[in-house]
Amino acid sequence: MKAKEPLINYISQNIDYHIKNGDCLYVLRGIEDNKFDLIITSPPYNVGKSYETKTSIENYLETQEEIIIELIRTLSDKGNLCWQVGNYIDKGEVFPLDIFYYQIFKKYGLKLRNRIIWHFGHGLHASNRFSGRYETILWFSKTDKYIFNLDDVRVPSKYPGKRHFKGPKKGLPSGNPLGKNPSDIWKIVVRDWEAELWDIPNVKSNHPEKTEHPCQYPIELVERCVLALTNENSWVLDPFAGVGSTIIASIKNNRNVIGIEKDENFCNIARKRINDFNNGNLNIRPINKPIHVPNGKEKVSQVPLEWKEFEFTNNKKT
Repeated sequence: MKAKEPLINYISQNIDYHIKNGDCLYVLRGIEDNKFDLIITSPPYNVGKSYETKTSIENYLETQEEIIIELIRTLSDKGNLCWQVGNYIDKGEVFPLDIFYYQIFKKYGLKLRNRIIWHFGHGLHASNRFSGRYETILWFSKTDKYIFNLDDVRVPSKYPGKRHFKGPKKGLPSGNPLGKNPSDIWKIVVRDWEAELWDIPNVKSNHPEKTEHPCQYPIELVERCVLALTNENSWVLDPFAGVGSTIIASIKNNRNVIGIEKDENFCNIARKRINDFNNGNLNIRPINKPIHVPNGKEKVSQVPLEWKEFEFTNNKKT
């Protein structure tokens, strides 16, 4: 399948960004080796969405492996790759895609640095198993000399006044004045990088970034990876760009970026979102906004009268 001309190819604030409408594998084969410092994406999960053709898990992974080989070729020696996935469901059975994908990336020499849990509070309610409320991000590096900007993601020390109690530094502060290294469990509330359980709302109907894409991921999710795993003016790639969240997160943080997307409609939506961002008109959930906690006074957080009557009737029977 021949790739179409880019819908977006602008220069803004010395940042180069493109979105290429075409088949991912075809476009990748035209990109030079070692170009990208970060590849970040959420690939299709093979769950039968409008933009997917559902196939067996074996065929799905075989096709994805072809793409992964090309991605690794285009990743720089100091580069990182973040692969965000959920689960593949077949006849009620759950196949954890991160476990299957890990074997592929390991086969081609990538090194897993963290398995990040992205938690969200809303989604489809299952009836024959517990409702899924998380996805995972596999963060790999190509070599041991990878970009990691710790100072850009440090968190305030819990005990900044703590001091060495023995040795040559006895009496001196034991921490770093810039803050401490976040743990590998991220729960982020008001830019708290304290934990690697990433508590970020998924993009549902009331999310300010919502478009018609059925599996859109939030800009905030990409920003955290861009800040930590690239330098300014690095090149970023999203091979399944959707409606352009990676492109926007990269531009916002002064990174060059290419997005590849086969659905022309999604490319058009991405173009509009990027133009709105450049004009200051795009609604983006702030990276430091706390997760909403119901206060019990909102109507939707109150127990319906029918449920109270059901509970009363049920208690009388017992």
